[in-house]
Amino acid sequence: MAKILVSIDGRLLGRIDRAAKASGLTRSAYLSRIAARDVGAERGPGADQRARRAMARLDRLFQQQSLPEDATVAIRAERDSR
Repeated sequence: MAKILVSIDGRLLGRIDRAAKASGLTRSAYLSRIAARDVGAERGPGADQRARRAMARLDRLFQQQSLPEDATVAIRAERDSR
């Protein structure tokens, strides 16, 4: 595991420490977790062009449907149709 030295504003560091403690993590574990989450966001489903095209097709498909506004009504109707 690599060790690094970073400079952080004292007030921000206090907030980080409180958040880490509330999460039951060490400062290093907390910072590692949020950094991994942020870096991982770049590699989410939207990073793949095929996934973006598929999602756009799904969006068009759903826009063409006349579905009830309330998801509960749609689920109940689907369930009751069986």
